[in-house]
Amino acid sequence: MFNVKVSLFARTRELEHSIDKLHDKIIEMTMVFKNAIDIYLQERRSENYRETSKKIKMIEHDSDVLRREIESRLYEQNLIPDMRGNILQLVENLDRVINLFDEVAHKFYIEQPDIPEIYHGELKTLVKQVADCAENMAIASRAFFRDLVTLRDYSKKVYLLEHQSDKTSAKLRKAVFDSDLELARKIQINTFVEEVADVADLAEDCIDALLIFAIKREI
Repeated sequence: MFNVKVSLFARTRELEHSIDKLHDKIIEMTMVFKNAIDIYLQERRSENYRETSKKIKMIEHDSDVLRREIESRLYEQNLIPDMRGNILQLVENLDRVINLFDEVAHKFYIEQPDIPEIYHGELKTLVKQVADCAENMAIASRAFFRDLVTLRDYSKKVYLLEHQSDKTSAKLRKAVFDSDLELARKIQINTFVEEVADVADLAEDCIDALLIFAIKREI
């Protein structure tokens, strides 16, 4: 299964370039998001965090522009008609991951959760697992267009990282609810942990769809 190594892009280099840039935006987002949470845990809603949030918002904006550009090219130029629906869904899935990173970072900025230092290490571990999951999803997505063997390999990494993030988030949430914090504070921290973990869940959903598209491509 998945022994194909042929590019979908025979005469559509501009489209290929745009989709590649969208994958690059996800990888850039994962790095900036990790940095943003590190800054927040050290400084809360500081000017440094504000500037990092602006970077995240700019990545999200650029990704929306790329998504609309890709959609327009697929329809207006009638490119890859047999795979157009799948590629459109793939691009929308990638955009959803970027949007969720932006939403979580913005929620930290707005709500300013007070997270005790004892939980910082576990939360940083969760953020890294989630970011790595999304990055591997982007690499797998890029491979869909060129090398289905690589797609399979990186898909396995996504599933592994998503499973690890589930375990980390469950451990962290249990520790929070076992603590002596006020209930309202426990609930707020729990909500933020869940929303960070949701990024990995969404990346896994993207891989599920991507593997179905790959099977269709081989048939």
